[in-house]
Amino acid sequence: MKFIRNSLRFRIVVTFIGIVIVSLVLTFILQNDAGKNTPNDAMAAVVEDVAALIHLIDDPEKLQSSLQIFEKYGMNITLVNKQSEVLAALPEEQVQALFEPGRTKAVIFNNKNGTAAVGVPGGTGMDAVLMQNDFAPLFHTLRERLLTSLLTVLIIGSLLILLMSRFIVKPIKQLTAAAQKMSSGDLTVRLKYRNHDEFGELMESFNQMARELQKIDSIREDFVSNVSHEMQSPLTSIRGFTKALQDGVIPPEEQKEHLEIIYEETLRLSRLSDNLLRLASLDSEHHPTSFSSFQLDEQLRKIIVLAEPQWSRKDLNMELELLPCTIQADEDLFDQVWQNILGNAIKYTDAGGSIYVDMRESPSGVSVHIRDTGKGIPQEALPHIFDRFYMVDKARSSSLKGNGLGLSIVIKILKLHECTIDVTSTVGEGTEMVVTIPRKRLSS
Repeated sequence: MKFIRNSLRFRIVVTFIGIVIVSLVLTFILQNDAGKNTPNDAMAAVVEDVAALIHLIDDPEKLQSSLQIFEKYGMNITLVNKQSEVLAALPEEQVQALFEPGRTKAVIFNNKNGTAAVGVPGGTGMDAVLMQNDFAPLFHTLRERLLTSLLTVLIIGSLLILLMSRFIVKPIKQLTAAAQKMSSGDLTVRLKYRNHDEFGELMESFNQMARELQKIDSIREDFVSNVSHEMQSPLTSIRGFTKALQDGVIPPEEQKEHLEIIYEETLRLSRLSDNLLRLASLDSEHHPTSFSSFQLDEQLRKIIVLAEPQWSRKDLNMELELLPCTIQADEDLFDQVWQNILGNAIKYTDAGGSIYVDMRESPSGVSVHIRDTGKGIPQEALPHIFDRFYMVDKARSSSLKGNGLGLSIVIKILKLHECTIDVTSTVGEGTEMVVTIPRKRLSS
C-alpha cells in the first residue's frame, strides 16, 4: 500500500481524477443554478404574438379549440381579468401592473417551483392573456442528462489518464533503472529517447553526465596506473640495490656509485610526491593563493640564474630580452611555471644548443616567449603534452628523470591566474612556448 502511495503514476492519476471531480461538481452546481432561471424573455415575445392572435378570434368555440391546440405544446393559456382566481397565486404587484391602463408590454411573473408565467395586457374592455408553462420536468430531465454526461466524462477521462500515465512515468522508470546500473559501477549505460521535450532534455543530460563520469573514471584509472608505475620503477631500483648491498655482492669500491643511484631514485620519488601534492592542491577549489605585485622580468632573471648549473653543464647559449613589467599574481606559483618550462627547455635541448627568453607587450597584455633549439615535439603529440603523465618519448624522459607532471602543473597555475599558454614545435628544430598574461593582471 505504501508503494502505491509513493508511486508517481498513482499520484498523477489521483490528482487528475480529483481535478476532474471538482470541475464536474462545480459545473453541475453552476448549471443547476442557471437552470432555475427560465427563458422568460423569449417566452414573453411568444406570448405577445399568441395574445395578438387570440384577440383576433371572435368565435368562443374557435378560441377554445385554439387554446387546446396550444396546450398540446405545453402552453397553458388562460384569459384572465382582475377577479380571476388563477392570479391569486401570483405576486400582487405584478398582477396590478398587468392591468395598468395603457400598458401593452408583457409582464413576467416571478417563477415558483420551476413554473414560468407571462401575462399580456388585453387592452380596453378585453381580458388579459396569461400563459403558464411548467419547466420542472424539462429541467429534471436536463439535470439527469447533465449528470450522466459528467459521470461518463469522469469515467472515460480516468481510464484514459490511467493509460497515458504509463507513458508519462515510463521515462522516469528508465532513468531510475539507468541510475541504479550506474550506481553499481556500469558507466556505459545510455538512455535512448525520441522526443526532444523536457524528458528528452533530462535523458540527454543524464547521458552527458554518464559520458563525463566514464571519462573521469578512465582518467582516474590511468592516473592510478601511471602513479603506480612511476613509483614502482624507483622503488624497484632502491630495493634491488639495497638488497645487493645488504648481501655484500657489490664490491666496496662500487658501493658509493650504487648509493648515489639510490639517492637519485629517492629524489625522483620526492619530486613525484611533491608534484602530486601540488596537483591535488591546485585541483581543489580552495587552493591557497597569495596575490602580490612583483617584477616579472626580475623573476625570470632569478629563475635563469638558479638554473645556471644545468644549462652551463650542457654548454647552452642563453639569450634574454626582457621588459620592465610588474604583475599581480602569486609569485611562488609563477616561480613553478618558469622552473617547469625552462627545465623542460634545458632538459630536451642538446649540448651546444640555445634557449631564447623574451618578453613582448601587446594590447591584450604581456607575453613571455621561451624558445629552444631542442629535438622538438611531433604534431600529433602537441594536444596531449599538458595531460598528466604524458611523455612524448617515455624512454628518453625516464633517462632524464621526468614524470610527465610538469606541464600539467603549469596549465593549472596559468588557468588559476586566467593566463594562457600556446605551444608551437617542429621536430628537429625546437619548441616555443608563449605564456600570455592578460592586461588586468598588470600593475600600472
